[in-house]
Amino acid sequence: MSAPTLTAVQPLRIGPHVSPTPVVLAPMAGITNTAYRQLCREHGEGFYVSEMVTSRALVERHAETMRLVTFTASERPRSLQLYGVDPTTVAAAVRMVVEDDLADHVDLNFGCPVPKVTRKGGGSALPWKAELFRSIVRGAVAEASRGGIPLTVKMRKGIDDDHLTYLQAGKAAEQEGAAAVALHGRTASQHYSGQADWEAIARLKETVTTIPVLGNGDVWSAEDALEMVRRTGCDGVVVGRGCLGRPWLFADLEAGFAGREDRVKPGLRQVAQVLRRHAELLVEFYGDELRGCRDIRKHVSWYLKGYPVGGDVRARLGLVDTLEALDELLDSLDLDLPYPGAAAEGSRGRAGSPQARVALPEGWLDDQELTGPAAEMIRQAELSVSGG
Repeated sequence: MSAPTLTAVQPLRIGPHVSPTPVVLAPMAGITNTAYRQLCREHGEGFYVSEMVTSRALVERHAETMRLVTFTASERPRSLQLYGVDPTTVAAAVRMVVEDDLADHVDLNFGCPVPKVTRKGGGSALPWKAELFRSIVRGAVAEASRGGIPLTVKMRKGIDDDHLTYLQAGKAAEQEGAAAVALHGRTASQHYSGQADWEAIARLKETVTTIPVLGNGDVWSAEDALEMVRRTGCDGVVVGRGCLGRPWLFADLEAGFAGREDRVKPGLRQVAQVLRRHAELLVEFYGDELRGCRDIRKHVSWYLKGYPVGGDVRARLGLVDTLEALDELLDSLDLDLPYPGAAAEGSRGRAGSPQARVALPEGWLDDQELTGPAAEMIRQAELSVSGG
């Protein structure tokens, strides 16, 4: 398939930071830690965003949260994603980012569809409360601007097709000084199922005119990214599940946006080398070989997607506990196997099932003002949550 033709592809500018390739790595819980960000960055240009952390946990300096917001010296700009529901707490977290020099770019998460987040009014449920959303963005932008740090917003279309919020929220974020907005073209009720609505991204781009609009959803290849930009006019793409077990996708994206047709089509030897590199970086990140090897296990099936590797070896790779054991298993593979083509392409990661009803606080959808039991419930929303 030849790449779609684009009239021009501009570098992506987020505040003072510029990437020649208009691509952002989406925050993914348990995936986009320092190790994976570094691995992806080795393949191509872009903005590489940390796993989401809660504002409350950051302000309280929880040990695990402080580890998650640690960046390597080679990571520039440092992009950190925050989740929050209380304007005061979010502002305090951004103030801490500025004062402690924790990041160069802050992204706010209003897109998480996980029930334990939405049932407390957080994530993709929050923009329904329009003034609360605006207050959080306003306060965060004010604190970020003190340090010259750009603040961006990531969101979904809305709660469901009857409660869409993305145009109103996108315009509010623009008016309150956000440096860019990103839209995942699905509602919370869709989770990751079905097809992303790229037309919604186009409508947001028509509505938000003074800052970059980024598109997210169903970008599995460089050709998908180019087609999204061509069809929607968006200023860049956000890539999530498409790069699972395939960090070289960022090399493809860099080539595609530069107008080149070369693509990475790795044989099994190259895949094994990248998987091994990933494991090594995870061990460094955790400072613990066992923990790093346990983490790499969940990536194995993504790396080997489409390659004719037997179930027994796959199962054994899913139990590795040392780098030596990983090396032995990788060496036992037929490393001369070529790239399998379409079998290694396409969707990856769990899509989940559409939710007949999104978990929300009682009375959440009655109106767009934050009143009654919902106001009390949302105070608890930052406790013990994760997702992206």
